[in-house]
Amino acid sequence: MMSLPGRNRTSILDKPLSRGKGEVSLSCFALLFSEVVQYCQNKSRTVTDIQNRLHKLGSRVGVKLIDLYFVRERGGKREIKLLNILLFIKSTMWKALFGKEADKLEHSNDDENTYYLMEKDPLVNRFISIPRDKTSLNCAVFVAGMIEAVLVGTGFPAKVTAHWHKGTTYMLKFDDEVLLREKQME
Repeated sequence: MMSLPGRNRTSILDKPLSRGKGEVSLSCFALLFSEVVQYCQNKSRTVTDIQNRLHKLGSRVGVKLIDLYFVRERGGKREIKLLNILLFIKSTMWKALFGKEADKLEHSNDDENTYYLMEKDPLVNRFISIPRDKTSLNCAVFVAGMIEAVLVGTGFPAKVTAHWHKGTTYMLKFDDEVLLREKQME
């Protein structure tokens, strides 16, 4: 790469995520994401198809987040404890993506493999107008795809879904092997 004398600029790719400020305007994000939703809607026949497409796209973004954070920021060191990766997602990842922490993280009383991450007003749902025939559409499945990719890519296999409950609730259902490993590490 050629550099001009007296111009030592760092690329946006070289800036650390943890100390950066939001680089994308809200209106730009809203326009881009609404186009992504419209693209998925045009390629799909049912709400489930739209949500599956959004989830897959979110997964692709989540894989890139792993590269950005764990490879660049932490020199390849990743979390090995379940609670630590959950807190990373709730705080560090959420701040890097949305400028604030997620509202709440809870462990299910009924199932030890299930956690809930809650967001009262997800940014991805804020600027989307849902047609009357698709009222069950929750565009937050895009974020669920990102969360799932981060969890799976860091060694915590899970299925993540988005539900309308107290805003949007992400249900993180971990494979049995994750809890087995946690118990062995204690």
